Amino acid sequence: MEMRLMLVMVVVVVLVEMKITRGGDVTYDGRSLIIDGRREILFSGSIHYPRSTPEMWPSLIAKAKQGGLDVIQTYVFWNLHEPQPGQYDFSGRYDLVRFIKEIQAQGLYACLRIGPFIESEWTYGGFPFWLHDVPGIVFRTNNEPFKFYMQNFTTKIVNLMKSEGLYASQGGPIILSQIENEYQNIEAAFGDEGPVYVRWAAEMAVNLQTGVPWIMCKQTDAPDPVINTCNGMRCGETFGGPNTPNKPSIWTENWTSFYQVYGDEPYIRSAEDIAFHVALFIAKKGSYINYYMYHGGTNFGRTASAYVITGYYDQAPLDEYGLLRQPKWGHLKEMHAAIKNCSTTLLQGVQTNFSLGKLQQAYVFEEKTGGCSAFLVNNDAKNNVTVEFRNMTFELLPRSISVLSDCQNVIFITAKVNTEYNERSSMQRIMLGEADSWDEFRDVIPEFSDTTLQANALLEHMNMTKDKSDYLWYSLSFAPNSSCTQPMLHIESRGHVVHAFVNNKYAGTEHGRHNDKGFTMDTPVILSDGMNNISILSVMVGLPDSGAFLESKFVGLTKVEIQCSETELLDLTNYTWGYQVGLFGEKLQIYEEQNVGNVEWTNIDLSTKQPLTWYKTVFDAPIGDDPVALNMSKMGKGEAWVNGHSIGRYWVSFLTSKGIPPQTMYHVPRSFLKTSGNLLVLLEELGGDPLHISLNTISVGNLDQQDINYYDPAR
Repeated sequence: MEMRLMLVMVVVVVLVEMKITRGGDVTYDGRSLIIDGRREILFSGSIHYPRSTPEMWPSLIAKAKQGGLDVIQTYVFWNLHEPQPGQYDFSGRYDLVRFIKEIQAQGLYACLRIGPFIESEWTYGGFPFWLHDVPGIVFRTNNEPFKFYMQNFTTKIVNLMKSEGLYASQGGPIILSQIENEYQNIEAAFGDEGPVYVRWAAEMAVNLQTGVPWIMCKQTDAPDPVINTCNGMRCGETFGGPNTPNKPSIWTENWTSFYQVYGDEPYIRSAEDIAFHVALFIAKKGSYINYYMYHGGTNFGRTASAYVITGYYDQAPLDEYGLLRQPKWGHLKEMHAAIKNCSTTLLQGVQTNFSLGKLQQAYVFEEKTGGCSAFLVNNDAKNNVTVEFRNMTFELLPRSISVLSDCQNVIFITAKVNTEYNERSSMQRIMLGEADSWDEFRDVIPEFSDTTLQANALLEHMNMTKDKSDYLWYSLSFAPNSSCTQPMLHIESRGHVVHAFVNNKYAGTEHGRHNDKGFTMDTPVILSDGMNNISILSVMVGLPDSGAFLESKFVGLTKVEIQCSETELLDLTNYTWGYQVGLFGEKLQIYEEQNVGNVEWTNIDLSTKQPLTWYKTVFDAPIGDDPVALNMSKMGKGEAWVNGHSIGRYWVSFLTSKGIPPQTMYHVPRSFLKTSGNLLVLLEELGGDPLHISLNTISVGNLDQQDINYYDPAR
């Protein structure tokens, strides 16, 4: 049995590698997509173009193809492409056409998820924030202002793809497009207007005449001809199926791990579990499976949504740096080859299923010509089980599916991993520990008198910042009563972080968590006899990315009080507050090389660590081609720029329940670097120590067999 399994695997891998993909007519029926008259079982992987760099795209796509994928799937990111109404940007990492053409050049298909709401742990769900300020707008419902701008952008993207000949109907690689995204999660909140909006969105999309099918994920009421699809980890168990018999079963998001938020542990999903659920979906007549993510990449800049870390889906088959994560990549490749070996029978045969035992089942596909393939399922998570199938005995591993190419020979077992485990490691190349090489600039703490916008209320954070900054200053001046001898500052916030300063002196910091709606801060303060200035910096670590009535969400400070004693309370909430958007260094863009001289830098002095301090240094690029990362393990919270490119937010001090930082290594793409003289600028909010930062290179190597029993995939 083992020898026959190995021989079949080798033959199948060769056949898959030789496949050539071409554009053509794309239709569908109740069994599968039909491309140029051929039924297809398709394996797809999500790779988001702005979460990597154009220099990385060819390698990522090549590794996806080598892993047995047929399709690359991506969202389209509205806020990147239309930062202001009617002003478009498709340059650099935003070059969608270049990305799709690279997919085509490597002989793969593409699935374009236009949305334009995408969620995706992306700030504001992908919406540009200017949409929030359109008069009378309500997002994602039967609202004319919203539908106007949604149709404008969707049409812009479709016409761009058409102008480049990128739809399969034009000979291009795009075989599917998606409108909306998981709308059914919030549809009920809009009452009767929700279904009206669904029908409008579907009709609008179809009328754009792309020549390829449209899909709606997690949308059981998707109108014909739009295909409703499944998202999740277990669509073979949870998907109710297409809403009409003439639509195929499509799985648009098979989560290969899960996104991680600050303070939480990473979610580790095994290769065996992914393979089990893919095989089960195929056994139940599924014909398209997309891995979300196949490569997660990096949330550069301020693009991550609320509390989401900078590294995205690092546990995917291709990790944040584009390196193979084994055995996940290899095990799935082996499964793809096995399924492709059976694909003719699976697509043309008649399916039957029957019980093989209490927790065991067989799914059998038989052709009139005699072809036969089978999936033997063992749902017992603890025990090996021996079953009888077609007068033969098969031993099924716990929680496994055995794939039989000819109803006799096992060519793949989901629970049996043949791929060697690998381990990712980092090598310190350059230590940035010389104090003489660092300069610092301490940002300005504004006082009430410095502000130009004032109001007798605590204003909403996002409406003030317009997503131009994470930071909003609230400042006021007041004179306390003489009896206020033990003042305690009390702050309530629906933002993410607050830093408080009283009379220009740091008073304390507090923060919330991903699942909290808000948090409070109580800290003792020292007040002067006369006028006192309180400056509170409200911080958002990304905007919300989902939920009904996103345009109406309130974040920021909701209450500020001074507790003078048990009986005396000074409520400052409705005093006159002054406002300043962003930090002084942000306004001057001192992270850009041409602007670094706009402030007076001094030699670093860590003896008096001060919050809201900017640091800068210069370094040479590590030699070689291995991916590069900054080791930020001794920093606190802030953002980092290399040669003007933001490599993302960091929040090393927000530990998980195991006392571990959620992320310490921050990817610096090679394309961001020069050979020498690279400018590194940090904004440190909490007092981290930059003298412990190093530049490391990242690589992977196979683990010794003896290490596998205690291998930690998070390393």
